[in-house]
Amino acid sequence: MIRLKGSDTLGAKLIPQFAESYKADHPGVKFEIAAEGSTTAFTALLDGTADIGMSNRDIKPEEAKKLAEKGIEVESHIVAYDVLAIIVNSANPVTDLTRKQVEGLFAGDLANWKEAGGVDVAVRVFTRNTSSGTYKDFQVLAMNGRSYGSTAQRMAGSNPPQMEVMKEPGGIAYVGIAYSKASGVKVLRIEGKEPTAANLATYPYVRPCNLFIRKDAPAGVREFVQMAESAKGKEIARRVGFLTPP
Repeated sequence: MIRLKGSDTLGAKLIPQFAESYKADHPGVKFEIAAEGSTTAFTALLDGTADIGMSNRDIKPEEAKKLAEKGIEVESHIVAYDVLAIIVNSANPVTDLTRKQVEGLFAGDLANWKEAGGVDVAVRVFTRNTSSGTYKDFQVLAMNGRSYGSTAQRMAGSNPPQMEVMKEPGGIAYVGIAYSKASGVKVLRIEGKEPTAANLATYPYVRPCNLFIRKDAPAGVREFVQMAESAKGKEIARRVGFLTPP
């Protein structure tokens, strides 16, 4: 049994595909995947309920300190890159935003799309919930650490925000690139840059997909992570919709 806990972005799509590929060569292995947010990756490593922590952010100093106090050393392995795409309803005429406009929309400074080059429609912001690493990452990457606007609707999981944007003409959300392909939504360029592998170095909302393991992890756990890092793993990541360097 290999137990993984943490990021919903990783645990909902990418890790299950890694697991299926690994089981094809190791039929006796079973997986337990709990995708409940990046923060849970480190609490699970701390209390011993996970062998691998899935996280779209680096470990915080206070998390590392708690692990060290229990004599636990961890290491991180980047298995792909997740790009946070900004999506709007497909009927929205806006195709490109500046970083300042993105900040203003999500922070509540811009309440109507006509303030961002669109039509006279109220802005409806959909975000992840507060336990999500993505929720916090976006504040750092796109909002200069500011709080979300008071009318932002917080949602659990990666799929609900895009589903709401599909229904709401003024909707806007951020989603991992693997969740941006639904009909009824479109991905915006940010200052002319599309969220593609070719733009990993210049698109502003990029974060690594990390698997954290203990330095004394069992051989099977380490072998699984090595498979995820390999050319085979990168092919799986691209197929699922994540990005790897070109």
